[in-house]
This record gives sequence, C-alpha cells and structure tokens, in this order.
Amino acid sequence: MLYESLLLLGVLSVTFMLPNILLGLAGNMTMPGWLLQLHLLSVLLIYFVWFWLHGGQTLAMKTWRIRLESTITGKTVVLPQALLRFALCGPSVLFFGAGLVWAIFDRERQFLHDRLAGTRLITLT
Repeated sequence: MLYESLLLLGVLSVTFMLPNILLGLAGNMTMPGWLLQLHLLSVLLIYFVWFWLHGGQTLAMKTWRIRLESTITGKTVVLPQALLRFALCGPSVLFFGAGLVWAIFDRERQFLHDRLAGTRLITLT
C-alpha cells in the first residue's frame, strides 16, 4: 500500500501540475475545491481501472507479484468488476479498515471489496 502511494504521488503531481500551471498563466486563477476532488477521483479511477483491465496488475502489484483476477472466469477482470472494486475499496478502508480486517477471517483470505466485486488477488509464482 505504501509503495502504491508513492507511485500515485508522482502520477498525481504530474496530473495536477499541468492544469494549475495553465490556470495560473491564464490569470492567476485556481481550480475550485469540488473540481480538484473530481480531478483526484478521476485520476485514481483511471490509474487503477486501466491497470486492472490491462493485465490485472498496477505497477506496485507487479513488484509484489500479485495479480487481480475475476472469481467468475479466473481471467482478467471486466470493466463492471473493476469499477465496482474501485468504488468499494474506499469505504472498505475508511470504515476503520473493516474490509481489510475481513481478510483475516475469510477462508480464502480475500478482502471484503474483492468478495463483493467478484474479484480476487492471487500470488504469482
């Protein structure tokens, strides 16, 4: 999680820099708060969903040799599964990590958001 956060810091820095530079040059303007939040959510959504759909691994997941796959097909997830997993990850972590603690008690050691989205993390050999 920490490694993924460091990678995302770089991605977010670049994606926030360009619009802010352009707005600053256009007349010392700044983006409204709601637009900044929408921008942040959009960048995160595109980052995770893109990597999950194209090989099932983000950059950090490749390093740790973990892949996301569908529990239905055993192959790469489809768009609805990726979007649902993304939507459920936030609440899973924000509710005191309840969705992460779930994995301790789950017979297959899967997170709650993975169970609900029909996905699973597998370790590559």
